[in-house]
Amino acid sequence: MKTEVILTHNIVGLGAESDQVKVAAGYARNFLFPQRLAIPLTQANRRHIEALKRKRAEREAHEFNTMTELAKGVQKLICVIKVKTGDDGKMFGSVTSGMIADELKHQFDISLDKKKIHLEHPIKAIGEYEVELHLHSDVKSTLKVQVQSLTPITAPAEAAPAAKPEEPKKPRTEKRGKHVETEKVEAAPESKEKKSSGKGERAEKGERPAKGKHEKKGKGE
Repeated sequence: MKTEVILTHNIVGLGAESDQVKVAAGYARNFLFPQRLAIPLTQANRRHIEALKRKRAEREAHEFNTMTELAKGVQKLICVIKVKTGDDGKMFGSVTSGMIADELKHQFDISLDKKKIHLEHPIKAIGEYEVELHLHSDVKSTLKVQVQSLTPITAPAEAAPAAKPEEPKKPRTEKRGKHVETEKVEAAPESKEKKSSGKGERAEKGERPAKGKHEKKGKGE
């Protein structure tokens, strides 16, 4: 069942002051009337409409001026949002308009409805972004949002220069073998010299060589 009421306050999604709207009877009875957000549409209450229209005009003018000043101010700000990331720099989750609204309140003490922060898609990467703000029906602005990682990205360690391969060492047995061969080669001429020197020594001493059997027979003759 619907009932018609006159709004006395601005209600997002429903209407503003002096608007005549139809709502569920239970919603009006249990919420709007007790909170003094609306009054029943009666002949006696119609006379309040003009006063509500003036109230509405004053509120909207004040909001317009406030949002115009805010639009100029937020363009100079950088809202920093720190998020958790993996070692590769990829974010866990995403940055939403609600998170931006919370950081605006925390960093600059600016209370802004998250519905005024217009994000086509949630932010899912580290970097700097320009986010559009719909502050008023006639006022728009942009806010710089800088998404930073809580996890510092460590630079990969530089690779150490490759060591030069060592030259294979020759087995010690080869050296010994060469040394032995050299000694043998050198030893051979020494033995000949000794033999020749031995004959020379005998000749100098006047020793006669031993006689053979043929010489003995000749002497008997």
